[in-house]
Amino acid sequence: MITTEAGAGAAALPGAVPGARGRPVVAVAGGAAFTFCYTETVELLTAAGADVVTVDPLRDEALPPGTGALVLGGGFPEVHAGDLSANAPLRADVARLARSGAPVVAECAGLLYLARELDGLPMCGVIDATAAMTPRLTLGYRDAVAAGSSVLTPAGTAVRGHEFHRTTVVPGRPAARAWSFGGKEEGFVRAGVHASYLHLHWAGYPGLARRVVAAAA
Repeated sequence: MITTEAGAGAAALPGAVPGARGRPVVAVAGGAAFTFCYTETVELLTAAGADVVTVDPLRDEALPPGTGALVLGGGFPEVHAGDLSANAPLRADVARLARSGAPVVAECAGLLYLARELDGLPMCGVIDATAAMTPRLTLGYRDAVAAGSSVLTPAGTAVRGHEFHRTTVVPGRPAARAWSFGGKEEGFVRAGVHASYLHLHWAGYPGLARRVVAAAA
Protein backbone atom coordinates (compact mmCIF):
# COMPACT_ATOMS: atom_id res chain seq x y z
CA MET A 1 0.00 0.00 0.00
CA ILE A 2 1.53 3.30 -1.08
CA THR A 3 0.41 6.44 0.66
CA THR A 4 1.44 10.04 0.42
CA GLU A 5 0.60 13.26 2.15
CA ALA A 6 -2.43 14.47 0.27
CA GLY A 7 -1.59 16.66 -2.64
CA ALA A 8 2.15 15.97 -2.58
CA GLY A 9 3.55 16.67 -5.99
CA ALA A 10 0.23 18.05 -7.16
CA ALA A 11 0.97 21.75 -7.08
CA ALA A 12 0.56 23.74 -10.27
CA LEU A 13 3.62 24.61 -12.31
CA PRO A 14 5.54 27.68 -11.08
CA GLY A 15 3.67 30.81 -12.08
CA ALA A 16 0.55 28.87 -13.07
CA VAL A 17 -2.76 29.89 -11.52
CA PRO A 18 -5.03 26.93 -10.71
CA GLY A 19 -8.18 27.08 -12.81
CA ALA A 20 -6.77 29.71 -15.17
CA ARG A 21 -6.87 27.34 -18.13
CA GLY A 22 -10.53 26.55 -17.57
CA ARG A 23 -9.73 23.38 -15.62
CA PRO A 24 -11.82 22.83 -12.47
CA VAL A 25 -9.96 23.27 -9.19
CA VAL A 26 -10.12 20.27 -6.84
CA ALA A 27 -8.84 20.83 -3.31
CA VAL A 28 -7.36 17.78 -1.57
CA ALA A 29 -6.88 17.85 2.20
CA GLY A 30 -3.32 17.56 3.48
CA GLY A 31 -1.25 18.54 6.48
CA ALA A 32 -0.81 16.80 9.81
CA ALA A 33 -4.49 15.92 10.29
CA PHE A 34 -4.97 14.39 6.82
CA THR A 35 -1.92 12.26 6.08
CA PHE A 36 -3.46 9.36 4.15
CA CYS A 37 -4.10 9.67 0.43
CA TYR A 38 -3.17 7.31 -2.38
CA THR A 39 -0.85 8.98 -4.87
CA GLU A 40 -3.06 7.74 -7.67
CA THR A 41 -6.03 9.73 -6.39
CA VAL A 42 -4.26 12.98 -7.20
CA GLU A 43 -2.87 11.60 -10.47
CA LEU A 44 -6.31 10.46 -11.64
CA LEU A 45 -7.96 13.76 -10.73
CA THR A 46 -5.28 15.56 -12.74
CA ALA A 47 -5.63 13.18 -15.67
CA ALA A 48 -9.40 13.74 -15.61
CA GLY A 49 -8.81 17.44 -16.23
CA ALA A 50 -8.55 19.04 -12.78
CA ASP A 51 -6.02 21.37 -11.22
CA VAL A 52 -5.36 19.74 -7.84
CA VAL A 53 -4.39 22.00 -4.94
CA THR A 54 -3.63 21.02 -1.35
CA VAL A 55 -5.59 22.59 1.50
CA ASP A 56 -4.42 22.16 5.11
CA PRO A 57 -7.45 22.27 7.44
CA LEU A 58 -5.16 23.07 10.37
CA ARG A 59 -3.57 26.15 8.81
CA ASP A 60 -5.55 27.44 5.82
CA GLU A 61 -8.47 29.72 6.61
CA ALA A 62 -10.12 29.36 3.21
CA LEU A 63 -10.34 26.86 0.39
CA PRO A 64 -8.14 27.58 -2.63
CA PRO A 65 -9.61 30.24 -4.95
CA GLY A 66 -12.08 28.78 -7.41
CA THR A 67 -12.43 25.44 -5.62
CA GLY A 68 -15.08 23.38 -7.40
CA ALA A 69 -14.67 20.13 -5.46
CA LEU A 70 -13.10 18.92 -2.23
CA VAL A 71 -11.57 15.54 -1.40
CA LEU A 72 -10.98 14.74 2.27
CA GLY A 73 -9.00 11.55 2.74
CA GLY A 74 -7.73 9.70 5.77
CA GLY A 75 -5.68 10.69 8.75
CA PHE A 76 -6.13 11.36 12.44
CA PRO A 77 -8.39 14.37 12.96
CA GLU A 78 -9.21 13.16 16.46
CA VAL A 79 -5.60 13.93 17.44
CA HIS A 80 -5.98 17.48 16.12
CA ALA A 81 -9.65 18.02 16.92
CA GLY A 82 -9.02 21.15 18.98
CA ASP A 83 -7.04 22.90 16.25
CA LEU A 84 -9.44 21.78 13.51
CA SER A 85 -12.35 23.13 15.51
CA ALA A 86 -10.51 26.39 16.19
CA ASN A 87 -10.17 27.05 12.45
CA ALA A 88 -13.74 28.31 12.18
CA PRO A 89 -13.19 30.24 8.92
CA LEU A 90 -12.24 27.11 6.98
CA ARG A 91 -14.99 25.05 8.57
CA ALA A 92 -17.47 27.67 7.39
CA ASP A 93 -15.96 27.68 3.89
CA VAL A 94 -16.24 23.88 3.65
CA ALA A 95 -19.87 24.07 4.75
CA ARG A 96 -20.52 26.79 2.16
CA LEU A 97 -19.02 24.63 -0.59
CA ALA A 98 -21.16 21.67 0.45
CA ARG A 99 -24.32 23.82 0.49
CA SER A 100 -23.56 24.92 -3.06
CA GLY A 101 -23.93 21.33 -4.26
CA ALA A 102 -20.28 21.01 -5.31
CA PRO A 103 -18.66 17.57 -4.95
CA VAL A 104 -17.34 16.92 -1.44
CA VAL A 105 -15.93 13.40 -1.10
CA ALA A 106 -14.81 12.28 2.36
CA GLU A 107 -13.25 9.05 3.57
CA CYS A 108 -12.92 8.20 7.28
CA ALA A 109 -11.04 11.23 8.65
CA GLY A 110 -12.96 13.37 6.19
CA LEU A 111 -16.22 11.90 7.45
CA LEU A 112 -15.34 12.96 11.01
CA TYR A 113 -14.41 16.46 9.85
CA LEU A 114 -17.74 16.89 8.07
CA ALA A 115 -19.73 15.82 11.12
CA ARG A 116 -21.48 18.27 13.43
CA GLU A 117 -18.95 17.55 16.17
CA LEU A 118 -16.00 15.32 17.03
CA ASP A 119 -15.45 14.42 20.68
CA GLY A 120 -17.71 17.30 21.63
CA LEU A 121 -15.88 19.90 19.53
CA PRO A 122 -17.61 21.67 16.60
CA MET A 123 -16.62 20.50 13.13
CA CYS A 124 -18.02 21.53 9.74
CA GLY A 125 -21.64 20.53 10.37
CA VAL A 126 -22.10 19.35 6.79
CA ILE A 127 -23.44 16.03 8.08
CA ASP A 128 -26.01 15.86 10.86
CA ALA A 129 -24.03 13.41 12.97
CA THR A 130 -21.76 13.29 15.99
CA ALA A 131 -18.41 11.49 16.02
CA ALA A 132 -16.42 10.20 18.97
CA MET A 133 -13.41 8.08 19.81
CA THR A 134 -14.02 4.54 21.13
CA PRO A 135 -11.70 1.83 22.48
CA ARG A 136 -12.75 -0.54 19.67
CA LEU A 137 -10.67 -0.96 16.51
CA THR A 138 -12.64 -1.47 13.29
CA LEU A 139 -10.32 -2.96 10.66
CA GLY A 140 -10.79 -4.99 7.51
CA TYR A 141 -11.53 -5.15 3.81
CA ARG A 142 -15.09 -4.66 2.66
CA ASP A 143 -16.90 -5.69 -0.54
CA ALA A 144 -19.44 -2.91 -0.89
CA VAL A 145 -22.15 -1.78 -3.28
CA ALA A 146 -23.22 1.83 -3.78
CA ALA A 147 -26.56 2.17 -1.99
CA GLY A 148 -27.70 4.87 -4.40
CA SER A 149 -26.47 7.23 -7.07
CA SER A 150 -24.06 9.93 -5.88
CA VAL A 151 -21.40 12.35 -7.06
CA LEU A 152 -18.92 9.48 -6.67
CA THR A 153 -20.68 6.45 -8.17
CA PRO A 154 -23.85 5.32 -9.92
CA ALA A 155 -26.19 3.18 -7.83
CA GLY A 156 -25.17 -0.46 -7.67
CA THR A 157 -21.45 0.11 -8.30
CA ALA A 158 -19.43 -2.69 -6.67
CA VAL A 159 -16.14 -1.79 -4.97
CA ARG A 160 -13.63 -3.21 -2.52
CA GLY A 161 -12.19 -0.94 0.14
CA HIS A 162 -11.00 -1.01 3.71
CA GLU A 163 -11.96 0.39 7.11
CA PHE A 164 -9.41 1.37 9.76
CA HIS A 165 -10.65 3.50 12.64
CA ARG A 166 -11.39 3.70 16.36
CA THR A 167 -14.31 6.08 16.13
CA THR A 168 -18.05 5.89 15.80
CA VAL A 169 -20.49 8.21 14.04
CA VAL A 170 -24.05 8.57 15.29
CA PRO A 171 -26.48 10.06 12.75
CA GLY A 172 -29.00 12.71 13.66
CA ARG A 173 -31.87 12.92 11.21
CA PRO A 174 -32.13 10.12 8.61
CA ALA A 175 -29.93 10.45 5.50
CA ALA A 176 -29.30 8.50 2.32
CA ARG A 177 -26.50 5.98 2.79
CA ALA A 178 -23.33 5.66 0.75
CA TRP A 179 -22.55 1.93 0.78
CA SER A 180 -24.11 -1.41 1.57
CA PHE A 181 -21.91 -4.21 2.89
CA GLY A 182 -21.98 -6.94 5.49
CA GLY A 183 -25.74 -6.71 5.83
CA LYS A 184 -25.70 -3.01 6.75
CA GLU A 185 -25.69 0.39 5.10
CA GLU A 186 -23.02 2.94 5.95
CA GLY A 187 -22.02 6.51 5.17
CA PHE A 188 -23.92 9.60 4.08
CA VAL A 189 -25.00 11.01 0.72
CA ARG A 190 -26.66 14.39 0.34
CA ALA A 191 -26.55 16.57 -2.79
CA GLY A 192 -22.86 16.65 -3.77
CA VAL A 193 -21.62 15.17 -0.49
CA HIS A 194 -20.39 11.56 -0.28
CA ALA A 195 -18.95 10.67 3.13
CA SER A 196 -18.05 7.24 4.45
CA TYR A 197 -15.60 5.27 6.56
CA LEU A 198 -14.63 3.24 3.49
CA HIS A 199 -11.22 3.92 1.93
CA LEU A 200 -11.03 3.20 -1.81
CA HIS A 201 -7.98 2.88 -4.04
CA TRP A 202 -9.17 5.01 -6.95
CA ALA A 203 -6.71 3.36 -9.36
CA GLY A 204 -9.01 0.35 -9.31
CA TYR A 205 -11.98 2.56 -10.19
CA PRO A 206 -10.72 5.41 -12.41
CA GLY A 207 -14.28 6.41 -13.18
CA LEU A 208 -14.52 7.90 -9.68
CA ALA A 209 -12.11 10.70 -10.51
CA ARG A 210 -13.73 11.38 -13.88
CA ARG A 211 -17.16 11.60 -12.23
CA VAL A 212 -15.96 14.02 -9.53
CA VAL A 213 -14.14 16.27 -12.00
CA ALA A 214 -17.12 16.32 -14.37
CA ALA A 215 -19.37 17.44 -11.50
CA ALA A 216 -16.85 20.12 -10.50
CA ALA A 217 -16.61 21.62 -13.98
